[in-house]
Parts: sequence; C-alpha cells; structure tokens
Amino acid sequence: MERASEATQSIDSRLLARIRGRGRGAVLVPGDFLDLGSREAVDVTLHRLAKKGTIRRLARGLYDYPKEHPVLGTLSPSADAIAKALAGRDRTRLQPAGAYAANVLGLSEQVPAKAEFLTDGPSRTVRVGNTTIQLRRTTPRNMAVAGTLSGLVIQALRALGEQHVTPDRIEHLRRTIPADKRRELLKDLAVAPAWMHPILRRIAEEP
Repeated sequence: MERASEATQSIDSRLLARIRGRGRGAVLVPGDFLDLGSREAVDVTLHRLAKKGTIRRLARGLYDYPKEHPVLGTLSPSADAIAKALAGRDRTRLQPAGAYAANVLGLSEQVPAKAEFLTDGPSRTVRVGNTTIQLRRTTPRNMAVAGTLSGLVIQALRALGEQHVTPDRIEHLRRTIPADKRRELLKDLAVAPAWMHPILRRIAEEP
C-alpha cells in the first residue's frame, strides 16, 4: 500500500513538473504524459490537478495550464494551441483552413465560431467555450505545403472564393507579408488551383 502511494506521489510530482516546464498557456492531453505512468494513473492525476484548480479541464481529455492576465483574468488558450494538442505526439501536420485561415491573415475581421485545420492525421472535433476546433483529414495535395505561408494563403483564398479576392485584400497581403516570404508563393504555384496563380503572382511581385 505504501509503495502504491509513493508511486502515485511520484507520478503527481513528475507530471506537475512537466506541466510547469511547458509554461502558462500550454494545452495538455493525457498522451503527453504516458511515459510517466499508465493511462489510468495519468487520467487520475490530471483529474486531481483540475479539481485543485492547478490546471483547467477544457473538454474531455483536454486541459490547459491557464495563463492569467492582471486585468482580463484567466485567458482562453488559442485555437492553434488546442489544435496542436489534439494532433497529438504522432507528428501529424496541421494547416489552418477556411474562415480561420482568412482571419489569421487579416483578410476577414470576423472571428469564426469554428477554427478549421486540415491534417494528415485523424479527424477530430472539440468544442471549447464558444469556439469549435475541427481537425479534418484531407488529401496529400492539400497538405503539400502545410505549415507554410503558401499553405496559409492558399487556404485563405480558397475560403474567400475567387470573386471575393479584391484588390484591397491583395494589397493587404502585399503590405503585411515581408517580401522574402511573399516570393515563396511563386515556388508553390503548382499546388494551388489555376485561378489563384495570377493572384499569387500579384502578391509576390515587388511594389
């Protein structure tokens, strides 16, 4: 009995040390700690820490080590941090998509109720507060430039649709993206739909 208690305390202390090492704002899933003990032991420890208020339960099997703001109080984790935690430790890739991608680039001021990410891992959806985070498994072609500026711009333009890619929006991207980053778009034309090619060239060209 004493050995079991010692083992529990050991898992508790090591798990807590790892959480603190990741810093405030970190989003956590049980899979992050399976090298420290069994899934059951990890789940029990996370539940205990959430009950104490050390961490916060966001959804089933999803927690964060909340960041505190002196005026705003406890902050919500970013959709990007949640998506990365959901993707797990199996090195799956993520690509912001849909209205979320357009918002990230400043092409839309409306904060979408759903943060959509394409992935080459399993699909998964979770609701945290008023936001839904969706990981949607997609084709290798759509993931060819995942995690790059080209991938973000292509997905944002796809969400807007050709008729809504106005000169003002093109100028916004030319103004807010550094020239060396904009030139990267030209290397990835092959993975973009044909209708985007002249738009991407205009974004990439020098003023």
